[in-house]
Amino acid sequence: MSKQLHVRIDNRIYDTLSEYARVSGKSIQDSVTDALVALFNDTYREPTTAFSRFTFIDLFAGIGGMRLAFEKHGGQCVFSCEWDKYCQQTYFDNFGVIPHGDIKQVYEKDIPNHDILVAGFPCQPFSIAGVSKKNSLGQATGFLDETQGTLFFDVVRIINEKRPRAFLLENVKNLKSHDKGRTWKVIMKTLDELDYSVSTQILDGQDYVPQHRERVFIVGYDKRRFGDNVDFSFDLKKPKHKPVLKEILEANVESKYTLTDKLWQYLQNYAAKHQARGNGFGFGMAPLDGVSRTLSARYFKDGSEILIPQSGKNPRRLTPRECARLQGYPDSFKITVSDTQAYKQFGNSVVVPLVSALAEIIVAKLDTLTENAYGSIIDESMVGIEGNTISK
Repeated sequence: MSKQLHVRIDNRIYDTLSEYARVSGKSIQDSVTDALVALFNDTYREPTTAFSRFTFIDLFAGIGGMRLAFEKHGGQCVFSCEWDKYCQQTYFDNFGVIPHGDIKQVYEKDIPNHDILVAGFPCQPFSIAGVSKKNSLGQATGFLDETQGTLFFDVVRIINEKRPRAFLLENVKNLKSHDKGRTWKVIMKTLDELDYSVSTQILDGQDYVPQHRERVFIVGYDKRRFGDNVDFSFDLKKPKHKPVLKEILEANVESKYTLTDKLWQYLQNYAAKHQARGNGFGFGMAPLDGVSRTLSARYFKDGSEILIPQSGKNPRRLTPRECARLQGYPDSFKITVSDTQAYKQFGNSVVVPLVSALAEIIVAKLDTLTENAYGSIIDESMVGIEGNTISK
C-alpha cells in the first residue's frame, strides 16, 4: 500500500530532478523515492565500531538471516542491498538500516571495502553462447559475456571490483542441475576466472532446526592473496541435541491459522487425485517428533507443505513466529509485516544457525590464511579509516 505525499519544491530543484529522471530512465516519483532512501541511508547508516573482527556486505539480503549469522562471529556489515520493500521494512525494524534497492542500480565502486561478500543470489536462466560466435560479432566473452543479464553477474562485478578476501554464496540445491548442469558450469568457470579458490557443498538444516532444508553453499577465497592451495572443509559444528518440530510450536495459537473446512477438503481431494495417479503431490502432515518438509515462499497460499495436526479439529498452518523459529531466528526478531509477507520472507530465508556454523569456520579459515600470508591477523597496514580490517 502506498501513501500520497505532496511536496512543494522550487523550480531549480524541480528542473534538476527532471534532468536526473531523464538521464536515469526513472520516473520523477521513483527519483524522489531514491533521494529519500539516500537520505535515510545517511541517517540510518550501517553502524560503525572502533574495531571489528572483519567487515562484510549483505547482498540479496532478504530479512537479514545471513547478517545475523556473520554478526554473531564478530563481523560488521558495511553495506546491504535488498529490492523487496517489505523485506526492507523487516530489515530496518531489526537492524535500523534501510538496505539499498535494486542491485542493478548499485555502482560497484561506491560499495565500501569489505573482507567477506555474502549473497543468497536468485537463480536466473544462464545463456551460454559460443565464444567463436561472440568473437565474430566483436562481443565480450568470459564471465562478462556468459553471466550478463543475470543477477549472478551483479555479484560477479562487485567481486571483480572490490576483491573481498572471501565470499559465501547460497542458493537452492537444484542450481547444480539447472539447465542440465550448464548453469553450474558457468558459475564455477566464472569464479575461477576471478581467481578465487572455490569449495561447494549441499548442506541440510535439519541438524540445527526441525526442518529438512537443503541448500548449496559456495565458499571462495582470493587466490591472489592466499595462493592456490586453500584447503577449506565444510566441517561444521553440529548441536548435541537435534531439535524436533514440537519444540518450536507456540502454546496458544489463534483460530485463524486452522484450515477452513473448504480448504481442508480441497487439500484432501487434491492429494487423493494425485495419489491415484501414482505421484506424491499433496499436503504434508508434519511429524511433531520429527522434522518438517522444506518451508517455501508459497506457504502463505494454503500452508499445505507443513500442516500441524490438531485433536478434534482440522489441522492448522504454522504461525509466522513458528516459521521464524523453524528457520532458527530468535524470538527477539521482530515480525512487523502482514502474515502473508512474513510467510514469504521466512520461506525465502536461510537457516540462521546453519549459516552461523558455516560462518564460524569461514572466518576462522580467513584468520589463518591472513596470518600465514601477512605474519599476523591484524596489523596497522590492514586497518581501514574507521578502524576495521580491510583487504590488503
